[in-house]
Amino acid sequence: MKIALFAGDGIGPEVIAQAVRVLRALDLPGLSLTEGLVGAAAWRAADHPLPEETLAIARASDAILFGAVGDFGCDHLDRHLRPEQAILGLRRELRLFANLRPAKAIPALVGNSALRPEVAGAIDLLIVRELNGDVYFGEKGRRTTSQGLRQGYDVMAYDEAEVRRIARTAFEAARRRQGRLCSVDKANVLETSQLWRDVIIEVAAYYPDVALDHMYVDNAAMQLVRAPGAFDVIVTGNLFGDILSDQASMCVGSIGLLASASVNESGQGLYEPIHGSAPDIAGQGVANPLATILSAAMMLRHSLDAGAAADRIEAAVAAALDAGARTRDLGGTLGTEAMGDAVLAALEQQGSLAA
Repeated sequence: MKIALFAGDGIGPEVIAQAVRVLRALDLPGLSLTEGLVGAAAWRAADHPLPEETLAIARASDAILFGAVGDFGCDHLDRHLRPEQAILGLRRELRLFANLRPAKAIPALVGNSALRPEVAGAIDLLIVRELNGDVYFGEKGRRTTSQGLRQGYDVMAYDEAEVRRIARTAFEAARRRQGRLCSVDKANVLETSQLWRDVIIEVAAYYPDVALDHMYVDNAAMQLVRAPGAFDVIVTGNLFGDILSDQASMCVGSIGLLASASVNESGQGLYEPIHGSAPDIAGQGVANPLATILSAAMMLRHSLDAGAAADRIEAAVAAALDAGARTRDLGGTLGTEAMGDAVLAALEQQGSLAA
């Protein structure tokens, strides 16, 4: 059970430390933790946001637990040296093509959502986002038009193999959940989306037990606010998924609670909280570590075949929140370490109840 720990920048080291405390408390057999530098911390130490030494650690691991990258002090650097290139480089080098973003209401925190409690309380969905294609990786640049005007362009493109691969991942996820999959596209105006829809339908023939429907992205955005409980699994491309996954996260109530996974075809994955490096609160000991702790739970379940341990972590987080534990972003006063203590206490309580 080889886990790479890439804490990164800002609050990354603070929240990773709490997740490590929880992992060690589980007494997992064969647990091996290896640290590596990424982001601005890596650039300052090794002149690159993703040094070869870190990449070697990643390749040798079964899974990666990632903190956050980002530092305003690096904004002057060439784009390929900026901290954010660490995450893009890991996705590319490890062929992490599928982003899994769960959004589930936590009963104790339903009141934190901007949605009505009865609407927010029904949220339990998974967004499967393709990571390696779309406008983020298509041809891009600037040019001058025939009228002498500056023009920027980004090419949106998917080939059928890329769509088929993410479709299989999404159908398998739906099969493990409630058996419903919604494919989100813009097939009424985009040729890329029409190919996407065609291939999704082809793959659906191999999953007769999964109910498939299609939705245009603008309607999906509206329905995530109007009736998010109607969704089980959503599959979509890189651009649409980037937007919809953040929207779904905020419907739950706080980005400090939400985990994320990026996986490849072998099951190796990178697991991270969806919040950023938050340099404005870094070093103050007030960051919410729950999203990172829950990312560790996702890691155990999806890459390390330790679902029972993942269940224990998730139950401990829920118990801590039920008992009133709250960090500042949730309206409470607990610091980062104190919230970690609350989760560890809930884990210990599980053990005493079992005894």
